[in-house]
Amino acid sequence: MLTTNPFDDDKLREECGVFGVSGADGAAALVALGLHALQHRGQEAAGITSWDGAHFHSHRAMGHVAGNFDRDEIMGALRGNVACGHVRYSTTGETALRNVQPLFADLASGGFAVAHNGNISNAMFLRDDLVARGAIFQSTSDTEVILHLVATSSYRDPLDKFIDALRRVEGAYSLIVMTSQGMIACRDPLGIRPLVMGKLGDAYIFASETVALDVVGADYVRSIEPGELVLVEDGKLRSLRPFGDHRPRPCIFEWVYFSRPDSIAGDQSVYSVRKAIGAQLAIEAPVEADLVIPVPDSGVPAAIGYAQQSGIPFELGIIRSHYVGRTFIQPSAEVRRLGVKLKHNANRALIKGKSIVLVDDSIVRGTTSLKIVEMMREAGAREVHMRIASPPTTNSCFYGVDTPEREKLLASRLSLAGMTDFIHADSLAFVSIDGLYKALGEAGRDDLTPRYCDACFTGDYPTRLTDHDAMDAELALHEAAE
Repeated sequence: MLTTNPFDDDKLREECGVFGVSGADGAAALVALGLHALQHRGQEAAGITSWDGAHFHSHRAMGHVAGNFDRDEIMGALRGNVACGHVRYSTTGETALRNVQPLFADLASGGFAVAHNGNISNAMFLRDDLVARGAIFQSTSDTEVILHLVATSSYRDPLDKFIDALRRVEGAYSLIVMTSQGMIACRDPLGIRPLVMGKLGDAYIFASETVALDVVGADYVRSIEPGELVLVEDGKLRSLRPFGDHRPRPCIFEWVYFSRPDSIAGDQSVYSVRKAIGAQLAIEAPVEADLVIPVPDSGVPAAIGYAQQSGIPFELGIIRSHYVGRTFIQPSAEVRRLGVKLKHNANRALIKGKSIVLVDDSIVRGTTSLKIVEMMREAGAREVHMRIASPPTTNSCFYGVDTPEREKLLASRLSLAGMTDFIHADSLAFVSIDGLYKALGEAGRDDLTPRYCDACFTGDYPTRLTDHDAMDAELALHEAAE
């Protein structure tokens, strides 16, 4: 099998998406619509769990929301006016049905369902301790650790059990939890992963992005604050802050790539920020050229900003087909080579003889950029200049984004000149880390108290990395023994 999008294998994978509804008739149908809007955040699997006042109902399946939640018999079984859902791209745990969320368990205090966006960076440490004490895990997902921590907490009140469990975890989480008492939405104390709240009539809606609120007709109220826990019970909302005060560090890549451009993140338009990044890139890395061309679709807003700032015309030099399935059988190497053009193809008549600026959101392994540059040269481009609307990705993410090991990241092993040669470009430039902060309205990056989690660019991780550090120590001992 081959991915028909030649650029899919060289992107930072969109973590996961969560959506919850409390207090609306047919809540599961609204969740299904919300998950459609969040499909870009996870395309491996989807699930919905509902509560009808007496019983929980769940349906989980591999694949997209469409096809899994468009059948009357499935949606009719998801009864109740409270429901939550999840779209998944695995960052921990295998790609299997047992890892599809929401995860559900019957605890001593009653049913407990959880949908999680993020990654627990001490999950292996906690899991080993829980297994040693008799816990039996049903999945390989880090999210199941939360279920067991709640189940084994010594507190009596279910809410206190949940807070006690979260005090033991490290890393990033935006959670939507359902119990027979109500719905809980919360973010980790640093707010690394996003979560917003909306209203639809008397119902409360929670989602990873505001675009999902738009799709169901809900009004955006505000973001769930970092470290905030919101409880909806009997139609009433209560806000708690059980983890003290922390300086927030939301993931900066939400504005670069993850969020849909029509979302609002941190009270800023994602589309406007991406245009501002492109404009900043044009200031920092100007070049004489005939055309500015985006790598579709994620490079479009930044390319518009680059073109407007530089005065170089914006054109669609790569045309994307929207009618190609995700995979197909490849009978030969030659057909594989031709197959990549099914989804993206050069606009040859526009490009031939031109000096062009290609604008993309990031470079990961570099294979994407190499293919694009080769495509432009085959189409007759005179010069190909690559401009990237983020700083070089030099470090792995441990907070819910599937990134390659550091040694596989192009920017971690090659200099700028080396990367330029690798992708066969005439020139290559990235927006600076200060420039990225400026596009977000900051004066620049404050190295002592940075406003965002930018560890993939800087290596400045905002939390402990217990599991990763333990693996590094074990590897060092193994190498020393050899």
